Amino acid sequence: MAPAWFDGLRALSYLLGVVVLWLVLPWCRRCLMGCARWGLGSCLGGAALHPSYVFLLHIMNSRLLADRVDALLPQTQCTKCGYDGCRPYAEAIAQGSAPINRCPPGGDEGIAALAALVQTPALPLDLERGEPGPLLVARIDESHCIGCTLCIQACPVDAIVGANKHMHTVLADWCTGCDLCVAPCPVDCIQMVPAGRAWTAQDASISRQRHRNHLARVERLAADNARLMAPEAPAAPSAPVVDDAQSEDRKRSAIESALARARARRNPTQS
Repeated sequence: MAPAWFDGLRALSYLLGVVVLWLVLPWCRRCLMGCARWGLGSCLGGAALHPSYVFLLHIMNSRLLADRVDALLPQTQCTKCGYDGCRPYAEAIAQGSAPINRCPPGGDEGIAALAALVQTPALPLDLERGEPGPLLVARIDESHCIGCTLCIQACPVDAIVGANKHMHTVLADWCTGCDLCVAPCPVDCIQMVPAGRAWTAQDASISRQRHRNHLARVERLAADNARLMAPEAPAAPSAPVVDDAQSEDRKRSAIESALARARARRNPTQS
């Protein structure tokens, strides 16, 4: 059995290892991001590596940056930026294929935060994408709702509940104010009204998860529908059909044999 002081020394070594990892890992991450951003030659003193490593590090850097950009977006999933949600827009910004001023819900504060993150000058908000303003939520005029479910399908965070041919309602605490449900309504019974509160970082975090759940559900339903609509597998091939002539010959032979046995029983003396 090891002495007590040995166990204490081992625990101390584990603690020191954790501290070293805590200090070293952020430096390693910055090093990898720097290699992907400025080139492996300048980062590693001119050491030549395979191009596939450069491509891999570039992907790692882009994903890390997309995560940080996505954390700054409001997660309203309004698509006013021209992308199908906040995450695709964040990936486009990280790849340098989209400007940082296309998010009306984020406003000037969001643009300033994105500019500081990606180290680019702040741009004025692109007003063609919409204008910033107070948080709005959808409200359904229940007396005119026909239960078509089109608004339910349009909501990116599943904030509308109801059933086919039954009245729908909006969960105001879940609604992001994206107004994507307004246009599909065939009877114009949906209006955007002031929410009476501000959109918070906690709202954004919850909305992000609800949008992920929504996308997963849509993907699952699409897969189920594709499986149901898939053509049925061809039936197993049946046994080959015997030629009609051969079948007739066998029938004739069987009949003649039966007749011969019958005659033999009636005239046993002739056999």
